[in-house]
Amino acid sequence: MTARSRQFGKKNEELAISFLKRLGYRVIEQNFRTRMGEVDIIARDGDTLVFVEVKARRSTRYGHPKFAVTPAKQRHLSIAALSYLKKTGNGGARARFDVITVKYAGGMPTVEHFKNAFDLAYG
Repeated sequence: MTARSRQFGKKNEELAISFLKRLGYRVIEQNFRTRMGEVDIIARDGDTLVFVEVKARRSTRYGHPKFAVTPAKQRHLSIAALSYLKKTGNGGARARFDVITVKYAGGMPTVEHFKNAFDLAYG
């Protein structure tokens, strides 16, 4: 990944965090990493732990960014989320997966939030 790509990703994660905070979410952790994957944002929405994947595109040339959260990506996110739950002793917590997308048109970002975007995927 190039420095430009990392910077673009970081910028869009910060946009997503601001968006979530405006909705009343409490951000707990950013970029939780395991050997199997990474969760961009972990937050609380009331009593629910929310594992958030952020996808951004400079254009729609390759389609909507939500389609980049493929079944393989969902499995990696699920494994990372299960690892987080185990590590923090929250195995019985209510949890869900959200996707936040950022699309650019004329240099301006449009943020979309897909709550409960997919179910736990493993195997």
